Amino acid sequence: MAEDKGMSKQPGALRSFIAGGVGGVALVIVGHPLDTIKVRLQNMTHVPGKPPQYSGLFDCARQTVTKEGFFGLYKGVAAPLAGVAPMFALCFLGYSYGKKLFCDEDAIENRKLGQLALAGATSALFTTPIMAPGERVKCLLQTQNAAEKPKYNGTMDAFKQLYKEGGLRNVNRGLIATFARDAVGSAVYFSGYEVLKLAFTAEGERGPSVPGLLLAGGLAGMGNWAVCLPIDTVKTRFQVAPNGRYSGYLPVLADIIKTDGVGALFRGFSAVMARAFPANAACFVGYEFALWLTDRMGME
Repeated sequence: MAEDKGMSKQPGALRSFIAGGVGGVALVIVGHPLDTIKVRLQNMTHVPGKPPQYSGLFDCARQTVTKEGFFGLYKGVAAPLAGVAPMFALCFLGYSYGKKLFCDEDAIENRKLGQLALAGATSALFTTPIMAPGERVKCLLQTQNAAEKPKYNGTMDAFKQLYKEGGLRNVNRGLIATFARDAVGSAVYFSGYEVLKLAFTAEGERGPSVPGLLLAGGLAGMGNWAVCLPIDTVKTRFQVAPNGRYSGYLPVLADIIKTDGVGALFRGFSAVMARAFPANAACFVGYEFALWLTDRMGME
């Protein structure tokens, strides 16, 4: 199931689409509940004299399930699910183009992290046009208060209302922050995965075992979020804020630090880390399995 060491031949567009879709769907199904918790913790504001709405990861999960049922954790899941197949196909395709642009043939074998990081960051150019509007809608749906009449009745209704209120610019609010987050995160994500996959490959083997793939994918996912969470926090606040509240990203950053302190930029860290390992382990195993299966089927 594993690929050869080094700069192996990249899969064609069809295999990239199928494998990326399988990996992306696996990631969303496994990781969305903790993503919902992360977004709610990020969007929680401090009111002087009152305790925080959530005391932490488990309290947020408990309140969500109690008030909204288990599927409350899957609010907004339609948007990322609808985009994962093309997005992950483009993501891995973008990474392969990045390797052609920036990497020597021995970049993986000799662990040339700078080259691999640039290749990984390239993937954000391919995914952001799909990712940004999906993130906008997902975050709005995830932060709706169940005790009040919801403004948006699902993903398509949210897209329609956002477009009616401000056109494509409103739908794509947070695009630059989404690109910055994904470029920084993907630089660590792909370079980390390649190096870890190589490290977990036994001498004489073509690639790591399934446990090795799980470990490499999970750790790469944790590294991704460790570096990009502050950008993601600013992005989330900007995307869910009422129209006109912020003129840009710097006012959001200043408001977060002034109101809640620098530590608020890392709010949701425990939820992110708890989600990152299983979700990205599932993603890379699904991706590698789909590549192996499509290769056995004779696809290019």
